[in-house]
Amino acid sequence: MIIIGEKINGAIPSTAKAIAERDAEFIKKLARMQSAAGVDYIDVCASVENDVELETMKWLIDLVQEVTDTPIAVDSPNELTCIAAMKYCKRPGLFNSVSMEGDKIDLGFAAIADTDWDCVALLNSDKGIPKTAKDRLDVFADIMAKAKEYGIAPSRLHIDPLVEMLCTSEEGIAMVTEVIREIKKQYPSIHVTGAISNISFNLPARKTVNMGFAVMAMMAGLDSGILDPTDRDLMGIIFATEALMGEDEYCVEYIRAYRQGIHGPVKK
Repeated sequence: MIIIGEKINGAIPSTAKAIAERDAEFIKKLARMQSAAGVDYIDVCASVENDVELETMKWLIDLVQEVTDTPIAVDSPNELTCIAAMKYCKRPGLFNSVSMEGDKIDLGFAAIADTDWDCVALLNSDKGIPKTAKDRLDVFADIMAKAKEYGIAPSRLHIDPLVEMLCTSEEGIAMVTEVIREIKKQYPSIHVTGAISNISFNLPARKTVNMGFAVMAMMAGLDSGILDPTDRDLMGIIFATEALMGEDEYCVEYIRAYRQGIHGPVKK
C-alpha cells in the first residue's frame, strides 16, 4: 500500500485551528508523526479562502519540509493552486487532484507531463459523481485517453473511484469494488486510491468500518490510500492484509512495521 497521510488538512478542526493561529509547532508535529509512521506522501491541503490559499499552502509546505524529507501531496480543488504549490516542494510528489470536470485534467496533466510527479485522478466529470459502475468506468476511459495524450504512464496515476458514505448506499461498496477490479484488470500497473475514512461518515465506531473497508478494497485491488497513518489498528490491518494476500513474503514487512512501532500495542 502507498500511504498518503491525511492529517495536514484544514478540513480537520484541530488542523484548521492551527492554521488560523499559525501554530507552526502543531503542523510540524503532524508532519513528524506521519513521517515516523512510514507514509509515502504527506498530503497538504489548506482548506481556506481562495485569496489566502496559496500563501497558506506555502507556509504549510515549508513547515513540513523543515522536519521531514517525505514527498508532499499538494491538495486543492483548485488546479491552479496545486500547480503553483509544486514549485515550493523540494522533490517531486503527488498532484491531488485532477478530474474530467471542466479543464482540470488538461491543466493538471500539462503541469506534470514532463516531470516526475504522480497524480490523483477522480472519477467525476461535469455531470458530477457518476451513479453506476459503468458511468465511472466511462469517465476512467476518458482520463486514460487524456493520460495518453499527455504522455503520462498509468503507473504515475492514482485513480480515485470516489468512496462515498456507507450509510447512504443501498449496495454497500459493491459498486466501488467492481470499479476497482475493472481498473486494475485494464491497467495492472495503475494505482487505485481513496479517502478511507469517507466510508464511515455519520456512523458510530467509525474506525471499525474503516478497517473493514480497507480489507475489502485491498482485496479488490486498492493499493494506495489517503488515511490517518497514526491509527495503529488501521495500519496493522493494512500490513496484515498485504501478508494474507501473499504480497509480503514471509511477513517481512508486517514484522518490520511491528518492530518499528507502526502497529501493535504501544511499547512502553
